[in-house]
Amino acid sequence: MTQGDRRVFGARVAELREQRGLTQKELAAEIGRTASWLSQVERGVQPVNRLDVLRLLADGLGVSLQVLRPDAPTAPEPPVSAPEEPNDLDQARLVISGYPVPEVLLGNDTPPAVVDTAVLRDAVDRVWELTHANRFAELSASLGVLVPRLERAVRTAVPEQQPELWGMLGRTYQALAAAFVRQDEPDAAWVAADRAIRAAEESGQPLEVFAGVFRMAQAFVRLKHLDQAEHCAATAANALSRHVDRGNDSAEALSVLGSLHLVLALVHARAGSRTAARKEIDQARQVAQRIGEDRNDFDLEFGPTNVEIQAVSAAVDLGDAGEAIDIGTRIDAASLSIERRARLLMDMGRAYGQRRQTGEALDCLLAAEELAPEMIHTHVAARGAIRELVLIAGRSASPELTALAKRADAKS
Repeated sequence: MTQGDRRVFGARVAELREQRGLTQKELAAEIGRTASWLSQVERGVQPVNRLDVLRLLADGLGVSLQVLRPDAPTAPEPPVSAPEEPNDLDQARLVISGYPVPEVLLGNDTPPAVVDTAVLRDAVDRVWELTHANRFAELSASLGVLVPRLERAVRTAVPEQQPELWGMLGRTYQALAAAFVRQDEPDAAWVAADRAIRAAEESGQPLEVFAGVFRMAQAFVRLKHLDQAEHCAATAANALSRHVDRGNDSAEALSVLGSLHLVLALVHARAGSRTAARKEIDQARQVAQRIGEDRNDFDLEFGPTNVEIQAVSAAVDLGDAGEAIDIGTRIDAASLSIERRARLLMDMGRAYGQRRQTGEALDCLLAAEELAPEMIHTHVAARGAIRELVLIAGRSASPELTALAKRADAKS
């Protein structure tokens, strides 16, 4: 199935689903699939080649197989047909399910071996590139191979290589935790963050442990366990602050400390505590001023620019749309990752939406979609903002807004 064929097929699935009055989530539940899988199908990203899956979709849509896909074969599918490709983070969820390399526990008599760490290091860097770019389907496929390979390597490599390998594994699990948070799968993010912390400790890199705590706090926020998020972030920030005050104020340590203040600002903003949220933003600003530049230590992208992006997000969460717009319009995020730039545009869209400036809101959301379509199509906040714009516009909704709502499955 070519890319063009996939798009045509996806549009047909979406059309038939809408005729039945179903959302992506409802149809996905009916056929035993995830909403992310169905979203990929409808956008032409995920091919559907297997006859049994085609029949499953047709049954869920209440149509015959030939109505869904006129060229579908009527004979049983040959047993040698190609399996479906992984999509979004479904494969990644499987990777963190259960013990990663059970065969290693069962009396592996193979002597320790030297591992090609350069190849693995490049693979881990690539995982973070995909995470920062919100390319979750590719990320999931990469992790399906990389995580078991790293888990096996840290247990079978020669001892002198193991600390570095544990560090790579910790970084990989951190990327996975960050991706799960953005895809609104916080239960999986919690598991990945916990494994990142354990691996970082094994590597002997304490700052990586604190970076893992930051990822865990984000998972707790998305789970709406704000007390747990505050506890884990605050205890880590307090310990690291004392460490920094004793003269251990490297840029790397400051980056992690500032990031912990930012996640605490998010916690307080979600709790509606305006004073506490602003205090944490101010503390993060002070840390960023000490660093004096935008950095990407531990893939946190901490620096003066990211602090202001987070200030916009906190202001939107608190309902302070005017403040968010004032801050956001002064930010130049061109040097940051696609994810950070798209996040700023998404939050600006939310802020304009709160002020019922629908034109400006739509422009921001469309610009964010151009940068990171998977974020805007799957992020809870983005879909909520789009849905609100549709409600405000009513029957006068523009074709651009209607099309965006359809792509994000965010109709009212």
